[in-house]
Amino acid sequence: MKGLLIVFYVIVQIFIGVYLSRKIKNEADYFVGGRRVSFFLVSFSLFATWFGAETCLGSSGAVYETGLSGSRADPFGFSLCLFLMGFFLAGQLRKRNYLTLADFIRDRYGRVAEKLVVWVMIPSSIIWGAAQLRAFGQILSVSTAMPLDLMICFSAVLVITYTVLAGLLGDIYTDLIQGVIVVGSLVTLAIVVLTRVPDLPAIFRQMPADRWQILGVGESIWERLDRWAVPVLGSLVVQEAISRFLAARNPREAVRACHTAGGIYFFTGLIPLFLGFIGPWLLPGLTDREQFLVVLSHQYLPGILSVIFLGAMISAILSTVDSILLACAALFSHNFLIPVLGIKKEKTKVLAGRSTVVITGLIALAIALGGNRIYDLVLLAAAFGTAGVLVITMFGLYSRFNSEQAALVTLVGGLVLTPVFQLVLKFRAPFLLSVTSCLVLFVLSSYLFRKASAEVRFAEEHR
Repeated sequence: MKGLLIVFYVIVQIFIGVYLSRKIKNEADYFVGGRRVSFFLVSFSLFATWFGAETCLGSSGAVYETGLSGSRADPFGFSLCLFLMGFFLAGQLRKRNYLTLADFIRDRYGRVAEKLVVWVMIPSSIIWGAAQLRAFGQILSVSTAMPLDLMICFSAVLVITYTVLAGLLGDIYTDLIQGVIVVGSLVTLAIVVLTRVPDLPAIFRQMPADRWQILGVGESIWERLDRWAVPVLGSLVVQEAISRFLAARNPREAVRACHTAGGIYFFTGLIPLFLGFIGPWLLPGLTDREQFLVVLSHQYLPGILSVIFLGAMISAILSTVDSILLACAALFSHNFLIPVLGIKKEKTKVLAGRSTVVITGLIALAIALGGNRIYDLVLLAAAFGTAGVLVITMFGLYSRFNSEQAALVTLVGGLVLTPVFQLVLKFRAPFLLSVTSCLVLFVLSSYLFRKASAEVRFAEEHR
């Protein structure tokens, strides 16, 4: 019964998105809402996009297992990332009327760098999307007692349909509804749990000391810094969030929306963190930590509230995965497919974007079926290839370095170095070392290419 109600809830969301997407006339409407979205809606849309299933299921499960050290990515790291995004990116990119981050890379470093950054950014988004689909499937599997893989496939069909039809314009309005449901449901669950816990101070007194440590026990200082750098720096230049503030009416509202979303994210994210922290005393002996919050809602909430809570988890997933698929479609169709095919008509551009959504969704489905923990998928996505994108974006915005060759070297370096440092060399701080290496690569190669160009010009002038 709960499974049917959840499916009905998703279908209602689809119809709302379709109804509100009637204003889609061109590519800008489909990908950035026509750049006419209010500060309030952009704020909640950013929050709903960032506050995905991994925040509730992944981080609460991680805290359930290890204590506060499992919460470094959520809510602390990702909320800080939103604040930094507002300070350094939102105003600068919005005032240029871009559709994607790759547009800025093209203007700053050239078309080859634009094409390369598309292929660097898309894999991380797809991995993140796979994490959301897996979380969606887990919720449906628990609610219906159906096999997990079957529910992941069913989830993908619903999400792809919703995204293709709604676009950002429809999704950004439903984000408001979804955000309110998420916050309200988490607050309700926390209140119900607290009223049924007989002696909370006694639980705190019984906790081992290592559950209170926000930094992992036995880690080196570099490992600790790296685990913070992945959510803070690794997610700073993702298209999913950038497309949201690019939809704002002006640069000032884009900046304010990022800061407001970061605040909402932080305080809302404390709720699953708290529940996971006392989780071993609420649900002792849980074998699958990622289903902790879902099982908790089943046991502590009455029927209708339990369905609403599961609907909130679905809301978080829909908002996040919709943004992911749209981001991939925007990057591939707008910055690669449309220029290559020379598409001019706006209707054809929108069709190309929608077709890319389907392809991206199917790839994410394949990864989700491959199996991995939600939290690990998200951290992998945050770190994959983003070091080079981060470096050339920040230098492009705040320096005079504009060497296309240096940008290409740095992008390739960022794509290769993180997996090499992590999987081959087994370094303890692979992402942080990758960012540092990309920084050195960009500065050094800029100097060398500039020097080589100067020597060529000198030789030509003195022939």
